[in-house]
Amino acid sequence: MQSLFISLLICSTMSFALGQAPATGTVELTIRNIRNNQGKILIGVYVDTESFHNKIAFKKVHIGKETLRDGVLTTTISLEPGIYGISLMDDENYNRLMDFNLIGIPTEGFGFSNYYHRGFTQPPIEAFQFEVKAGMTRQVEVIMRYL
Repeated sequence: MQSLFISLLICSTMSFALGQAPATGTVELTIRNIRNNQGKILIGVYVDTESFHNKIAFKKVHIGKETLRDGVLTTTISLEPGIYGISLMDDENYNRLMDFNLIGIPTEGFGFSNYYHRGFTQPPIEAFQFEVKAGMTRQVEVIMRYL
C-alpha cells in the first residue's frame, strides 16, 4: 500500500513538472508572389544578427507547393515568446541552396518577414524582425522577390 502511495506521489509530481512547458505563440505565415509550383519553400527562423549572418537558423521549415493558389501559400509555425526574423528561399530545383547566375545575381526567389527587400545585398535582421507573444497569433507576410 505504501509503495502504491509513493508511486502515485511520484507520478503526480512528474506530471506537474512536465506540465510547466513554456507557452508558445503561433505565426500565421502568408507567402505571396511565388512564381511557380516547382520545388519547395525553405523557411529559416532567426533570433539575432549573428545567426542570420552565419545562416544558422533557430528553426527550419520546408513546405511543398502543393497548395499553391494564385502565387500564395500559407503555413503556421509555433514559436516560444521572443523576437524573430524569417527569411525564405524558393528552392525551385530542390538543391537546398540559393542558385546564382554568372554575375552573382540570385536565380531563385527570396523574401523576408513583413519586409520587401529592394536591394541586392542581405538586409539587416532588424529590418524584418517581429515579436511573438505566448498564446497569441501573429500575422506575418512575405512577398517573394525574383531578380
